[in-house]
Amino acid sequence: MKMKKLIPSALSILTLSVFFAFNIKGNNNTIEVGESAPETSYKMKSISGEMISLEDVKEENGVLVVFSCNTCPFVLAWEDTYPDLAKAAKKANIGMVLVNSNEAKRDGEDSFNEMKEHAEEKGYGNLNYVVDTNSKLADAFGAKTTPHVFLFDKDMNLVFRGAINDKMENKDKSVKKDYLKDAMKNLANGKKIDPADTTPKGCSIKRVRS
Repeated sequence: MKMKKLIPSALSILTLSVFFAFNIKGNNNTIEVGESAPETSYKMKSISGEMISLEDVKEENGVLVVFSCNTCPFVLAWEDTYPDLAKAAKKANIGMVLVNSNEAKRDGEDSFNEMKEHAEEKGYGNLNYVVDTNSKLADAFGAKTTPHVFLFDKDMNLVFRGAINDKMENKDKSVKKDYLKDAMKNLANGKKIDPADTTPKGCSIKRVRS
């Protein structure tokens, strides 16, 4: 059975986190809140077959970028929220794109065909799910984990980064703080985003190094 078919329990998430989890905050290599989005015109292949960039995806109030994949247990634990996040983003006039930067697994579980199958299986609907060739966008962002989220405003300046919510911070794995949804809502309403910098938890992005 393929790993992507499994729905991890809270216990398995905790166990696997010993091996896969990275908690990154304030890393100098990661773009900072207030900085402009890099590589906004870089075209990536979507599971729809289209070539799209962040500029193409951006809506009136900005764009949400989520670095994701098919197999990381943290993604599997969070991805049921993706369609709901897409609805919240649409309501806030914010574009959304899921980016798969796992270049080292491109011939296997994170291949383009596997991405299409995974998106259909998990009910991604019309979500933009794209291939980041050679991890170019991830490197430009300094993205570290799957998932790792970056929210930009209408001027493509970073206003929020880090985690989707506090699910992995709580022993019972319940959501008490909806960081990303709150950030999108506040962005759309012109309110201060607090917190704007949260700690991403997930598997490392599988880059190919020369």
